[in-house]
Parts: sequence; C-alpha cells; structure tokens
Amino acid sequence: MTVQQRATLDDVARLAGVSSKTVSRVFTQRELVAPQTVDRVLSAAKRLRFRPNTLAQGLRRGGGTKTVGFIIGELSNPFYYKVAAGIEKELGAHGFSLVVATTDDTEEGEGRVADALLAQRVGALILIPVSEDQSYLEGERQLGTPIIAIDRPARNLAADSIVLDNRAAVLEATRRLTRIGHRRVAYICNPASVYTQVERLTGYRQAMAEAGVADTAPWEMLRDDLALDPASLVRELMSVPEPPTAIVAGNNRMTIGALRVLREIVDDGRTALIGFDDFDTGDVLGVSVISYDPLELGRRAAELAIARIADPSGFTQQITLPTWIIERGTGERRPPQEDTA
Repeated sequence: MTVQQRATLDDVARLAGVSSKTVSRVFTQRELVAPQTVDRVLSAAKRLRFRPNTLAQGLRRGGGTKTVGFIIGELSNPFYYKVAAGIEKELGAHGFSLVVATTDDTEEGEGRVADALLAQRVGALILIPVSEDQSYLEGERQLGTPIIAIDRPARNLAADSIVLDNRAAVLEATRRLTRIGHRRVAYICNPASVYTQVERLTGYRQAMAEAGVADTAPWEMLRDDLALDPASLVRELMSVPEPPTAIVAGNNRMTIGALRVLREIVDDGRTALIGFDDFDTGDVLGVSVISYDPLELGRRAAELAIARIADPSGFTQQITLPTWIIERGTGERRPPQEDTA
C-alpha cells in the first residue's frame, strides 16, 4: 500500500494562491485575515486534507497548546468518566480539546502520565491525585502551566482544587441513622488513607460521638488494598458476634459489595445501608445514597483551568461543591426492636 505524504502549509498556500504566512494566520489569528481569503485557505486545506500542527503552533508562541490533560485512576469507574464528560463539554465550548490518561491508581502511574502529558505542552493539567506528594509539578506550575486537582487537594503544591463536602455529607448520613435508633453503625472503605476517606471517616466518627458511641473501632472496616474484593470485607464485618445494624459505605464499590453480602446472608432488609456515590442501578435497587453532580465537578474544573490559562496570576482556590442524600429505602430502615430497647 502506498502512503501519501501529508500536505504542508506551503502546499495549502500554493493551492489557495496566498503566502504561507497568510495560511498560518488563518489557523492562528483568523480575525486578522479577510473573510474571502479565509474561505479560500480553508477550502484548499480541506481539499488537501491538511491539519495544522497545534503543538508546534503553541511551541512557537512559547506557551502550551489548546489541549488540556486529565489524569484519572482507571476507566472502569463511572465517577471518572462522568467527571471527564463534564470537563470535555466545558472545554469544547471554549475551543479546547481534552486528552485523558490513566494511572491505574498508582503513584508511579501518576508521575509517568503527568510527565508524558506535560511533554506534549498541554495548556493545563487536571488530575485526581493519587500520590502523597505532588511537589514534582511545582516547577511546571511556576513556568505557567495551570494545575487543577479534582476530588482531593494536591499535596505540597500550590494548585487550585475542586472537592466535595465529604465530611458534612457522611456526618449527615450517619446522623440520619442514629436518629432512627441505630447505634451499631459501621463505616467501610477501601482505600482508607486518601483525603476523601479521611474526611468522610471524620464525619462518621463525629456523628457517632454525638449519639454517645465513643468507640467505633468494632464497626470500622478500613483497608488500603484495592486488590481486595469489597464483598469479602463486608462478610468480615458482618461475621462478628454483634454485627452492625446499619452500614455507611465509603464509595460505590463498597456499596455494591454490601448489597451482595446482605443478599447472601438473607438479611431480609434488616440492615440499613447508605452509600457514598450514586451508581447506575441504585434507583432500581432502592439504595439510599449520598449523591452529587460529577458533571458539575468536571465543568467547574475546566472553567477554572480556562481562566488560569488566560490569567495565571492570583491566589489559588479550593472550591467545595455540595452533596445531598437520596432516600430510596435502604437508609431509612430502623433497627430491630431489641437493639433499641
């Protein structure tokens, strides 16, 4: 098979009957070129299937491209692709494009994909931090590349962030359970050491203390190994002599694991359950959840990135978005009478 060479800027200029500088200007500063000339250049470019090298254009200007990088954990998590959809929609409305790279939720992966994206001179970098330390990005930030952290603030880096009100969300969810009589309320999460879970766990413990339960250790299942099956952790939690009468699950993986185990042990709807993060079949299964708008999370991050590209000066911001509880049945189950006597 014969492969044709790509058309160059000079090829477009010859076909359109204009100078190479005019063609370049059509793709970089179109407002400075007469409309008739723009039409002629674009028509020639289309016939030749010419695509401008936006990376090279950015490098010549000494800045970044009209591309924004987004670093996520892994593609199978609905949270990540919904946030990405919010970012892409906002970027597209302002002439930017999005490139997504995954880390497999590892520190090594975060550093590797960040270097790869920055080597492409992205206009801004949005990431969901995994590593305990993002100081390796400080030099790039000082050179003018905006860094935006989503879901968790960056550590050891002066970066803007968009987060959820995690502590208040779990505080309210746990209070709802204690108000209807639950005292053996469990909190289960994996991973447990990330910023979001530390905040959520703090809210859980505060609500339990308010209800007169000072020692929550027997009902806390905290792990930091994503290879563990969520259902196995719930089985371990429910196998103690006095299992919890209610569960707050720290993320949607734990919620689904809890649903499977409660069905296995023929729970008959006795154990209350509230999960953090909604999921596709949550409404069908009648699962009460702490919800939020992941599209808005992404949109606000993109909005902030675009503003920083235009003007990188000013103090960094941490924007906190609200959450709310959707009552569907599992979170409103009262404890057995013998547990409230």
